[in-house]
Amino acid sequence: MTIRSARLDDAGFIARIILDSTRGYRPRGWFDVALGWPEAQCLEFIARVATARAVSMWHVSQFLLSEIGGKPVVALCALPAAGAGPSAWGAIEEVGAAIGLTTPELDAIRQRGAYSRACWVQGGEGDWMIEHVATDPAHRGRGLIQALIADALEKGRAAGFARATISFLIGNEPAERAYAKAGFVFAEEKRDPAFEAIIGAPGFRMFARAM
Repeated sequence: MTIRSARLDDAGFIARIILDSTRGYRPRGWFDVALGWPEAQCLEFIARVATARAVSMWHVSQFLLSEIGGKPVVALCALPAAGAGPSAWGAIEEVGAAIGLTTPELDAIRQRGAYSRACWVQGGEGDWMIEHVATDPAHRGRGLIQALIADALEKGRAAGFARATISFLIGNEPAERAYAKAGFVFAEEKRDPAFEAIIGAPGFRMFARAM
């Protein structure tokens, strides 16, 4: 297994990772709901966001990935938590304008995506945030995530961060076990009935650990 930073030509794989990770153990995730498009169209849009000029938590430059036999099989993003939300919307606006979405269409995406605000939890301004962790289905259950998380933590330590956080859907037991194995412990959770009605999960749980 080889660990490396993602590149622009990994955009398709990173888009798949983002879509799968936002879904977690449910059939739909944030992009499915906010965009309201078929999966192939969602993946194309996310790949554009991953290579946009606006660098967000979805940009390829924020991702580490592991390869087996030269093929990417698992990835995650690791970056400072500060400013992650505003930069993400900037990337969506940039791509939306590039593909010809109107202002009302972009407003509708924002409104549909607002359901997650009531229960989203992420690291504080001084935290190192790990998100969008996912593995190719053919390579799950092999412990590949542990090595990648360790590399992401080392990257955060080198940047001077003292605490790392990671968030996931409440009820995603495989994710919870994997993060606990990596030394993360429960820090906070938020639940919202409206969120559960849309996604089928009660809300988000955040784990944290010292670097």
